[in-house]
Amino acid sequence: MQILTVSELNAYLRELLDADEIVRDIWIEGEVSNFVRAASGHCYFTLKQGQSQIKSACWRSSVARIPAMPGNGDAVLAHGRVAFYEAGGQVQLYIDMIRPAGVGLLHARFEQLKARLDAEGLFDPSRKRALPPLPRRIGLATSPTGAALQDMLKVLRRRYPLAEVLLAPCQVQGDGAAETVVEALYALYEHDVDVIIVARGGGSAEDLWTFNEEIVARAAFASPVPLISGVGHETDTTIIDYVADVRAPTPSAAAEIVAPDMAELAGAAELMSERMAAAIRVRLDDAHMASDGLQLRLQQQSPAGRLRRDRQLLDDLARRAATRLAHSVALRQAQLRGAGAQLATLNPLATLGRGYAVVRRTEGGQIITDPAQLAAGDRLTVTVRGGSFDAQAQLKVRSPRAKRDL
Repeated sequence: MQILTVSELNAYLRELLDADEIVRDIWIEGEVSNFVRAASGHCYFTLKQGQSQIKSACWRSSVARIPAMPGNGDAVLAHGRVAFYEAGGQVQLYIDMIRPAGVGLLHARFEQLKARLDAEGLFDPSRKRALPPLPRRIGLATSPTGAALQDMLKVLRRRYPLAEVLLAPCQVQGDGAAETVVEALYALYEHDVDVIIVARGGGSAEDLWTFNEEIVARAAFASPVPLISGVGHETDTTIIDYVADVRAPTPSAAAEIVAPDMAELAGAAELMSERMAAAIRVRLDDAHMASDGLQLRLQQQSPAGRLRRDRQLLDDLARRAATRLAHSVALRQAQLRGAGAQLATLNPLATLGRGYAVVRRTEGGQIITDPAQLAAGDRLTVTVRGGSFDAQAQLKVRSPRAKRDL
């Protein structure tokens, strides 16, 4: 017979509970009583059902993640682990998640796993990868008999028949489905695909639960290439949607997202071709201009070119000299003609030619400019254009303003 101390017994009971997988991760439904929130931030209460009850504790770190702690009399669904408190000799439930009982077990499990994976960084937006614009090989992880596969294949053939499609068949609901999805994903990881679609059609929360399993989420997180989730309908949300690089509302939408449209590609290729042709033309024009410039520089720097330029310069100087000489001669001729005209105007003979005469006193040669200078009988010499003749003043003239007779 083995005799144990109280400490040994309590330690043994603690080890038994710690080794039990069922009570290490368990959901318990019950009613809250004796609720106490300690100054430390920890919460202590009892969960009971009829005559049965269990002491419960929720540490401050877990309380901070729970939207609202329950009160006495509330029916709740609590998640945690059962352990033996050696010091008090009591079995206790250590709670890390608690929800109103009406929320349902599946939803509570969903929220608990979502919070844990988010805390680990599996949903981090910074790790999301862009989809390849032109995938060569597209991997599909889905049921080989479901409508989702045919919907995706139809879209891929219509939009982008150039891509190779690789199917990794798996079970999408029921017992063991999560394991087959994980196997399908890792099979695709080994086949050099460019992008992966995980898909199934719509269904109830229970039908879609495979894609809320932790092993599926972690397998999707391990994908070496961008991964698209196309699970259920637009209103359905699963854990894999948060892990995936891109979430599509339906399987068909996932295929639409991953496959570029051939018509759009053709238009883009044509536009790119036109731009390339225009760029080539510009480069050729630039090259021709550069070649012409080099050829001109060579011509300008060659001896023959210099001789031509010097000859052209001499011809230009000769033309300028001839032009200046001709201009100078014409100017001198014009000046001579002007001087001749001026001389002709000032020539007394020109004045006499218009009928005027120069009258001088015969004795002394004094030019008579005023009749008052004359007396009757004065002898005069009159010079006209044709010559000179003698004359004699007959009468003395009157006032210069009056009529006078000679």
